Amino acid sequence: MNVEHLFDSKKVVYSLEVFPPKKSSSVDAIYNTLYGLRGLKPDFISVTYGAAGSETQRIKTGEIAALILSEYGVEPISHLTCAGSTKEDIRAYLDMLKEKKVQNILALRGDITPDNPVKDFAHATDLMRFIKEYDDSFNIIGACYPEGHPESEDFAEDIENMKRKVDAGCGHFISQLFFDNNKFYEFCDRVKSAGIDAPVEAGIMPITKANQIERMVTMSGSSVPSGFSKMLSRYCNDDNALMDAGIFYATQQILELLDHDVRGIHLYTMNSVEIATRITNSVENIIHSINNEDK
Repeated sequence: MNVEHLFDSKKVVYSLEVFPPKKSSSVDAIYNTLYGLRGLKPDFISVTYGAAGSETQRIKTGEIAALILSEYGVEPISHLTCAGSTKEDIRAYLDMLKEKKVQNILALRGDITPDNPVKDFAHATDLMRFIKEYDDSFNIIGACYPEGHPESEDFAEDIENMKRKVDAGCGHFISQLFFDNNKFYEFCDRVKSAGIDAPVEAGIMPITKANQIERMVTMSGSSVPSGFSKMLSRYCNDDNALMDAGIFYATQQILELLDHDVRGIHLYTMNSVEIATRITNSVENIIHSINNEDK
């Protein structure tokens, strides 16, 4: 199923994200996680992809996406990065997805490093066009950045890149994580003013462990609101309190976003069924009520 069509029938789409097991682990290591997440009845589950685009990670991502569809009856999205990949690499992966009936792809450039230089694809839009030329039945999702991509000169350039993605076949977007909802509202205003109608899901990352704090904030470049900063400072040395506080903060973010008519929520689960369950249980009745308004 093309997950873009979910936005035709639902006011709010709710989705989850998982990552493949470590290199040394088999796909079997994620069975229990997927079984637990399936019970939350997400509209879809996306599977992340190794930034360096290794063959091992590529295969694991595809296998997990296929497993989500065949064993758990949930629509999957396979992430796919293109930096460091050749056309032959991507074509082989698309062959596998097609064989396994995985229709949805989150097309990304990925990180460019000395060990992972550009080969045949310099931008995510290059990958999107290639996928559509390979088989137009694939549904393409794109990434977007509420506080700007680190390599963009300004917000205007980011919006132009979103337009290019739509022109290349992207039908909906999932945002990078953020902790300040006002930044997301401002971003959505810019998107709307630019005439971009593609739905945008808000990417929410619960910070529940002390070792996540610096890594996630630094990697994402997200601003840190004072309330969030105070929470981290107060509970960073108490694991249980930080988990509760992080879940509460993410839940409050989601509820406020829903009150502002956001079109979708994408929860970065970090493969934690407990965290995903606690947040989902807190917001599912609100989402259900919104989706049944005026029916």
